[in-house]
Amino acid sequence: MLPALLATLLFAGSVTAAGRTTRAMGSDRANLWRILVATAVLGCWAFALGSGTGGGAFGWFFLSGVVGFGLGDLALYHSFPRIGPRLGALMVNCLAAPFAAAIEWLWLGTTLSLLQALCSAVILGGVGLSLFPDRPSAVPTRQRWLGIVFGVIAGFGQGYGAVLSRRAFEAVAVGGVDVDGGSAAFQRLLGGLCFVLLRTAWLVWVARLSRNSRGNAAVFTLPPRGIWPMVLTNALAGPAIGVACFQWALKTTPAGIVLPIVATTPLVVIPFTWVFDGDRPGWRAILGGVLAVLGVIGLTMV
Repeated sequence: MLPALLATLLFAGSVTAAGRTTRAMGSDRANLWRILVATAVLGCWAFALGSGTGGGAFGWFFLSGVVGFGLGDLALYHSFPRIGPRLGALMVNCLAAPFAAAIEWLWLGTTLSLLQALCSAVILGGVGLSLFPDRPSAVPTRQRWLGIVFGVIAGFGQGYGAVLSRRAFEAVAVGGVDVDGGSAAFQRLLGGLCFVLLRTAWLVWVARLSRNSRGNAAVFTLPPRGIWPMVLTNALAGPAIGVACFQWALKTTPAGIVLPIVATTPLVVIPFTWVFDGDRPGWRAILGGVLAVLGVIGLTMV
């Protein structure tokens, strides 16, 4: 229970820090430095105390990172400026569950029961209710809808990445090799890092060709000194220590207990963003968030 609660609090703190770094540095730059710091930290662990890139399933973990940490987190960071970290966290955490269930059904042949389908419908209904604005938004309608699209893509990346991770652990089990959670997370982060570096290099190349895109060339520059605490909080609380606590929880506690606890992350984010960002949710956002989280818990238990 303790590591699951720690993971939930760390993930919520990471989302809050991500919202602040995104506003300060831009989506691409904040995501790049987050994943660079997290990869360095987990790399030290993996090669000093873990299994490094070994285990026999590096390709699957790498692909999982490309989809989850790469595509999914890139979309998540581009949703933050448009719909805020609270709604972005709700979409990625809650939509990942039905996406994962659907992908497993289509790819691995895992059938969906009526209760699973009902839980997925509750999740979608809750997310939809939370996205319905309680008050006029300062964000233009087109940008808000674009943020919702990015949130859906983030949820898909998270769900598909989880299924690929499951496939990787199956390959590890067949090979009879033990891969610790930190090493598995490091192998996933390598895939995400390659995706982000390639995209960032493309942005810089475009910036050099276009006189109107000079800002993209600054993506590789160091973050400002004043924002480094948030960059470190974002990287350590999320993909580094947060994921390590999550894997620790799964190692000592049944998944049926761990996942419903971690699924409450979007609700824990609400007071964080209220206190630090002044994002006060209305009754629709709270009710929709509760429904979506209950749907995730129900889908997990079923």
